[in-house]
Amino acid sequence: MIVAREQDGQLRVLDRLREPVRLAAGLREDHSLDPDAARRAIDCLARFGQRIRDLAPHNVRAVGTNTLRKAQASAGFMREAQAALGHPIEIISGIEEARLIHLGVAHSLPDPGGRRLVVDIGGGSTELIIGEGYRPLMLESLYMGCVSMSQRFFGDGTVTKTAMREAILAARLELQPVQRAYREAGWSQATGSSGTIRAVRDIVLETGWSDNGITSDSLKRLRAGLVEAGHVDRIAFESLGNDRRPVLPGGVAVLSAVFQALKIKRMLHSSGALREGLLYDLLGRIHHEDIREDTVRSLAHRYQCDETQSRHVESTALLLLEQVTDDWKLRREDAGQWLRWAALTHETGLVIAHNQYHKHGAYLVENSDLPGFSLRDQRLLATLVRTHRRKLKTAMLALLPESMHQTTLRLAVLLRLAVLLHRDRAAHDLGGLRVRCKDERITLAFPPGWLDDHALTQADLDVEKKYLKAVGIKLVYS
Repeated sequence: MIVAREQDGQLRVLDRLREPVRLAAGLREDHSLDPDAARRAIDCLARFGQRIRDLAPHNVRAVGTNTLRKAQASAGFMREAQAALGHPIEIISGIEEARLIHLGVAHSLPDPGGRRLVVDIGGGSTELIIGEGYRPLMLESLYMGCVSMSQRFFGDGTVTKTAMREAILAARLELQPVQRAYREAGWSQATGSSGTIRAVRDIVLETGWSDNGITSDSLKRLRAGLVEAGHVDRIAFESLGNDRRPVLPGGVAVLSAVFQALKIKRMLHSSGALREGLLYDLLGRIHHEDIREDTVRSLAHRYQCDETQSRHVESTALLLLEQVTDDWKLRREDAGQWLRWAALTHETGLVIAHNQYHKHGAYLVENSDLPGFSLRDQRLLATLVRTHRRKLKTAMLALLPESMHQTTLRLAVLLRLAVLLHRDRAAHDLGGLRVRCKDERITLAFPPGWLDDHALTQADLDVEKKYLKAVGIKLVYS
């Protein structure tokens, strides 16, 4: 964990806390979490929570990575984890993790004057990024890490030449689909940002195998040293902490495979990585430089959404929101943001077919790489796209935590009404429309004669009334 304060446009670190939990080691073959590993994580989060519990929610970001992406039935764990920390925890995709790692590295090191390769070896995944300045150009997340590889090939702590060779080969197989594209893209500097790479860097400097960063030759010497030790308990380097020793062989195997596959000659270390990237990303959101805005615009452009229609729907959805915020206890800024994004992307599915396009659109949104979005946020946007037309069922909210169901349903209702009022794809002066809500009842009061002049809209409202009744919402209009 890292705590910082913004000062003169820069982040000043106030505190760093680190506890090795090895949650990846607690991931069973059936993708359930071992209770002991889960308890270690909960206890750690409770200690961290004491430090940040009094911070405003919008000033805190906590994320889960590979292990929580893979864990099945982790809802109970997540509830307990968030309660212990005192703040929400977002699960992010591997690509989003890679983007944030690059952001942290880019803010932590001088610009190399060209492209930079960034390698981050975590417990269960390895991220590869090529970027230039603060902009990532290529992002990959591979299912191999220091914990998972150590468990797989050095499970009893024994380190042999054969096991090391097999571990490197397995990692090379993971790298094979991406290695050519990365080599062809090229870079002027290779940088590593993980605990594994920091440990390897410290060892090769301590032993004199390198005088600047990690080289392929120093890595070769380290592999030989591990094999010579024969067991993780006998790995003896002054700079190596006891918590890193059990997972060093797996981490070295992954790093060796990366060096070989990408033909790296030397790699430097960056102290900045995911945590720092989260801080700078959060700082951007606070200053209204939210990358998610660019992501949504790019998504709408990629799938050829009608910008004029999207703006009509957005304007009306926000008009409705303005009048029901207090009645429905919605946070104006957050709700407006989600309605705006949903309005801009609700027609993404038309690029496939008009029939069932809301379902096509939800699939595209949920399964596209969306920089800046956590998996939960991505599912929320997909749910709004899915529910913006036709039948509405509470089961459609199943992908989201139960605590989000009521708010999501209310946002969906506002979006549906905005889409309905612009079904003719025309601009309408709706300034005289008045909206009131009480519990699960929403009342629309149109200007006198408006509905008489828009008979098709009234017919659509008649149908919508039945759709909303199915989820316990009463629609009244006049």
